[in-house]
Amino acid sequence: MASSKAIPPPSDFMRGFREYISQPVTASFIAGGIAGAVSRTVVSPLERLKIIFQVQSPGNSSYQGVGPALAKMWREEGWRGYMRGNGTNCIRIVPYSAVQFSSYTIYKKLLLPEGGNDLGTLRRLCAGAMAGVTSVVATYPLDITRTRLSVHSASFASKGVPHTKLPGMWATMKTMYRTEGGTISLYRGLGPTLSGVAPYVGINFATYEAMRKFMTPEGEANPTALGKLCAGAVSGAVAQSVTYPFDVLRRRFQVNTMNGLGYQYKSIWDAISIIIRAEGIRGMYKGLLPNLLKVAPSIGSSFLSFEIARDLLLALDPKLNI
Repeated sequence: MASSKAIPPPSDFMRGFREYISQPVTASFIAGGIAGAVSRTVVSPLERLKIIFQVQSPGNSSYQGVGPALAKMWREEGWRGYMRGNGTNCIRIVPYSAVQFSSYTIYKKLLLPEGGNDLGTLRRLCAGAMAGVTSVVATYPLDITRTRLSVHSASFASKGVPHTKLPGMWATMKTMYRTEGGTISLYRGLGPTLSGVAPYVGINFATYEAMRKFMTPEGEANPTALGKLCAGAVSGAVAQSVTYPFDVLRRRFQVNTMNGLGYQYKSIWDAISIIIRAEGIRGMYKGLLPNLLKVAPSIGSSFLSFEIARDLLLALDPKLNI
């Protein structure tokens, strides 16, 4: 019979578990995953519409205007059309957001000046940029798969007839791997993605922390929930607007080998020149409106749910209850 001493008492196990999940990096990782799932599910219809606008070729008028496009999506695909790709998106965004928030916590600590207790704007930008690169490289195959699933069922991708039966996430990844060049196919568009994500995440975190301080009432340590939502909305709008052309390039390269879209680019500069020549400078901002419409609920709910979940986890530290 096994000795009872081999198994720690339940109280010791729970204390150790609480100590582990209440560590700043662990708490940020778990809370970041929760924040990502919440924020993306809230804005799934607008997220999918943004992607469709971004990859729609010039001269194709299948999807025009936010309202009519959402109505068309509902008529052709029902409520499932609004959530198309969201399961894959959540599978991607949970680890993506978890890695991003936790790595930002790590980089902030590494960049903290000796004897200091806060980062300046430039160091915040650097910490955010490095966190963005880390999270993108770690989860990029899931991102490109989500994009393919979002576009695959749109009627313009099948010459006017929506697909009735769609492949799943893993089937899509296996098909890409088998028919489009192996592992490299799962990282197509990584270059423009990294070019845009470093400044985007850096600006997002730096602006949020600045707005968070601005929204904090005098004499208080933290802003209200509404203040956090507003700070997230402003930071998201600023970061998205500044870096949006990189996001368009990322989506175009992710579907560059798909048939029926009317374009294929050889390089980033080739894509920029063709887009501007065929669609004007507005082509670099296609889908910006639905993207900005989703910024407030998406980024705001992301930062708010992150802070709520993180604070709850940090409060589990047994040392705080002594």
